[in-house]
Amino acid sequence: MRNAIEFELFGKYALFTDPLTKLGGEKLSYQVPTYQALKGIVESIYWKPTILMVVDELRVMNPIRMESKGVRPIEYGGGNTLANYTYLRDVRYQVKAHFVFNPHRTDMAFDRNENKHHNILKRSLKAGGRRDIFLGARECQGYVEPCVFGEGKGYYDDTSEVYLGTMVHGINYPDETGRQEMEVRLWNPVMKNGVIQFIRPDQCKLIRKITEMNAKIFSEENVESADELLKQLEEGGSQ
Repeated sequence: MRNAIEFELFGKYALFTDPLTKLGGEKLSYQVPTYQALKGIVESIYWKPTILMVVDELRVMNPIRMESKGVRPIEYGGGNTLANYTYLRDVRYQVKAHFVFNPHRTDMAFDRNENKHHNILKRSLKAGGRRDIFLGARECQGYVEPCVFGEGKGYYDDTSEVYLGTMVHGINYPDETGRQEMEVRLWNPVMKNGVIQFIRPDQCKLIRKITEMNAKIFSEENVESADELLKQLEEGGSQ
């Protein structure tokens, strides 16, 4: 696929929180990452407001195992409380994603250099990402490295279908939809032979408005172009 990357994502623990479990102060992870969590990880590898990251597929490599821990989170009013968090343990995934230019960011038209963005994206992936990788929560450190999607043996390769119920797909932001609203998307994923094929955000039918929101303004004055960034990376690599 055009402008695509394929990478392996792994870590000791992950917490892709089911929001229904947060009402009582507890946290329980979904069985698999959400689209939004994976999108955030791809954006930690490389992101510019010029482009939209699209997650295409997820392949679950390790068996889905969970582990509960007693924690003492800080309360908003001060002090600590007791809670039980249930994490995924020893996670490993293969992810396929690509980028497109954001049609709602006409203010970033000056930065639409497809080839240079793709080169920076691949270089950033090879370096392990431009920002820290977190698997759903800050205490869950993750790691990325390039791979070929579909290679290797996955635990669920011979499992025909696993229905995962209703999950959060992701969040709609104004600069990605053109609407001055923040919205949440829901969907019903099915894992087939260990692979989840994500529908695009605009294909989600279950959408609920959260709040009014305005998009942040970007311009040449507060964003470095892909041309300048790639030039700096090439100069740094030659030293």
